[in-house]
Amino acid sequence: GAPGDPERRLVPFAKAYSGLTDEEMRRVDAIVRKTTVEKFGPVRSVTPTLVFELGFEGIAASSRHKSGIAVRFPRMLRWRHDKPVDEADTLETLRALLP
Repeated sequence: GAPGDPERRLVPFAKAYSGLTDEEMRRVDAIVRKTTVEKFGPVRSVTPTLVFELGFEGIAASSRHKSGIAVRFPRMLRWRHDKPVDEADTLETLRALLP
């Protein structure tokens, strides 16, 4: 949903493990553990609190992913401490990047 939409929710679209320092990764891990609301094996559902700027090499539509989007070689560019969750980009923003 759009920023400010009360029905807005997190939808997974990438797994990015590179780009942050070891210290940042420890901080992210601690926050994820504190904000976990459900666990499904190694996957966690969390209360949205963190915003990251991601980079990737390509983007494509995908019927295999819940988001409908697949990104190629995702990586974290920076942790956006300055950006509240309700200002994070939406699936609509990603869809606009599709070829």
